[in-house]
Amino acid sequence: QVQLVESGGGLVQAGNSLRLSCAASGRTVSAYPMAWFRQAPGKERESVATISWSGGSTTYAASVKGRFTISRDNGNYTVYLQMNSLKPEDTAVYYCAARSGRLGANEYDYWGQGTQVTVSS
Repeated sequence: QVQLVESGGGLVQAGNSLRLSCAASGRTVSAYPMAWFRQAPGKERESVATISWSGGSTTYAASVKGRFTISRDNGNYTVYLQMNSLKPEDTAVYYCAARSGRLGANEYDYWGQGTQVTVSS
């Protein structure tokens, strides 16, 4: 069983930075693609960034490309999301997710509890 625990959220002013961390239990998670999602009030959950199991391949939503960076440290079973030049529209609950493949090629089956990011203008 994989457990994911996010940390690093908080309240920041626009233009500042935050780094989110996702600590995973279970060595097998180092073999899984992982991602960060976010959900703002009244909006659907959206994918923010994804990373392959090796860290060699990443993708980003157009709204965060150039500002956010996803990375992973498989030795410490941790995934990070560095968020720079934050905007009020980045305000959301951010979730870490892992994809084992049990549910298919595109479905994430392990989720963290989320961490709140609030960006003030």
